Amino acid sequence: MKILQIDHLVLTVQDIPRTCEFYSRVLGMQVVTFGNPASGTQRQALQFGQQKLNLHQAGQEFEPKALRPTPGAIDLCLISETPLAEVQRHLQACGVAIESGIVPRTGAMGAIASLYIRDPDGNLIEISNRIDPQP
Repeated sequence: MKILQIDHLVLTVQDIPRTCEFYSRVLGMQVVTFGNPASGTQRQALQFGQQKLNLHQAGQEFEPKALRPTPGAIDLCLISETPLAEVQRHLQACGVAIESGIVPRTGAMGAIASLYIRDPDGNLIEISNRIDPQP
């Protein structure tokens, strides 16, 4: 077997509309609706690049699900094309506190520079730039 990439992750959240507002306004993700409304399986996700974050409402998760789905239990690193100085100004304009950064880190493809914020559920979101971008 050879795994190529992550298609989607699932975030369990306290408030889906609040999460959608934060991720779209602050991080520029697109809110998408998928599933079948007639069968009660209509859901929301946050799409960016070739990935998405599916959203589960805490206490109303879809099966199958993680063994212990919990809001605020994820630590997620996102690669941005936008320079971190500009990201930092945008976050400040949005009223989002920066937890830490800009600091050097190691990503999946090599050296990155990162800053950290928290989403409405307390998930740690690392926003990074590749230092030596790989093709």
